[in-house]
Amino acid sequence: MTQDLSDAVEFADIEQARDRFDDETVVKRTPVERSTSLDAMTGGEVHLKMEHLQWTGSFKTRGAYNKIKADVDGTGVERVVAASAGNHAQGVALAATKLGVSSTIVMPKTAPQTKVDATRGYGADVELVGQDFREAMNYAQGLVRGDDTVAFVHAYDDPAIVAGQGTLGIEMYEDLPDVDTVIVPIGGGGLISGISTAFAELSSETRIVGVQASGAATVPRSLDKGIPQTLDSVDTIADGIATGGISELTLSLIQRHVDEVVTVTDGEIARAVLLLLERAKQVVEGAGAASVAALLSDELDVTGETVMPLLCGGNLDMTMLQTVLVHALTEREQLLRLRVRINDRPGKLQELSGVIADHGANIQNVRHDRSSAELDVGEAYLVFTVETSGASQARAIIRSIRGHGYEVRHLNA
Repeated sequence: MTQDLSDAVEFADIEQARDRFDDETVVKRTPVERSTSLDAMTGGEVHLKMEHLQWTGSFKTRGAYNKIKADVDGTGVERVVAASAGNHAQGVALAATKLGVSSTIVMPKTAPQTKVDATRGYGADVELVGQDFREAMNYAQGLVRGDDTVAFVHAYDDPAIVAGQGTLGIEMYEDLPDVDTVIVPIGGGGLISGISTAFAELSSETRIVGVQASGAATVPRSLDKGIPQTLDSVDTIADGIATGGISELTLSLIQRHVDEVVTVTDGEIARAVLLLLERAKQVVEGAGAASVAALLSDELDVTGETVMPLLCGGNLDMTMLQTVLVHALTEREQLLRLRVRINDRPGKLQELSGVIADHGANIQNVRHDRSSAELDVGEAYLVFTVETSGASQARAIIRSIRGHGYEVRHLNA
């Protein structure tokens, strides 16, 4: 069993952290908005906590500012070092700059360029090392050894970081004192550890639900085995929660204060990102949308409850946004992919294009494939990507093509 560190962060520590937030240009109070669309989908009363509108686009500045101000400011430390895939990096960079301390942030080479640029923009020196968070972490920790003027700011394994993140729990309670269920994304566990500690004091009857991406889920196994578990590799579009491990500190706090942990797939996260764009008009990254993905999954029932999903990050890379949109639109059949077998003669493409156009759909692209072993001599496949209004129009197009005597395969399925 893991060492019990659940007393390492108390509610008083969170209150002290909140008192240290003396600069509204570093940490601001973020809004809450009711979502009637999610109400209808879930049978609950859904209030979105919009922490993705924090100055750096995530909650991470809370913990970083508390850590630097409490443990570094005035101690002779001249520089802080951190490892991060992006959001913690920006939080540390802004907090250090505001407190007059230089910062070096080690990020994986795979980190989104927008997060790298933003971190540099907040005043940090950025080094790109390794292919994942753990490689970046190992290198960053080596920069601190033997130098008393340099301090390491961990993304989650530090009581001061957890206490800083816990200020969000106080804020969420003040926003909605009667909340029945709070849903919090989990990476390394610092955020949910702080929030759940705050709610244990302020509203112990509130259910605290954690959510991880299935391709980076370490908490369910850690809870089962009683010690922190790590993954050799992670695979998720939610890079902000793709730490691949938790700590003894965060596991202890999760064991003590968190009621339930669920996992969601990348497909569910992608659908949540798109839904938040369409219905809430909010741009939220995969990690931030994980709470809504959990809310809409079969894992949770919030019927009749007042529920608050936390949108914890909004630093969505545009390349990832494109990937998410293509995936979600393909799943909805608003991007319809068809393979049609033809006799490879002039006029066939024109005929099929006309059939699709008769339904008011737009052909995004089309290609000929003549190299398949399944084809007879003189045959070809036409592979279409078609923009449609949805599944009903998609099926009508397929019926029409078959009605014209063509063999058609629906590639979305």
